[in-house]
Amino acid sequence: MTAYVLPAPVQPAVPIEASAELFPVRRILCVGRNYAAHRREMGGDDREPPFFFAKPADAIVTPGHAVPYPSV
Repeated sequence: MTAYVLPAPVQPAVPIEASAELFPVRRILCVGRNYAAHRREMGGDDREPPFFFAKPADAIVTPGHAVPYPSV
């Protein structure tokens, strides 16, 4: 058996509405600067195109669970 320095991540999954099944989350792709009003509010130029970024799959917090914070 492999000894990990940190615990191996669990495959995150989210519930499928009106179903008992779960959907595995492998990638989270996000779009920034996609709302014109918010872009203006933040001082952005309306001519700037939206940008894309990714978040790690373990950033998912499923319903009924809390965001895990390390103890201080």
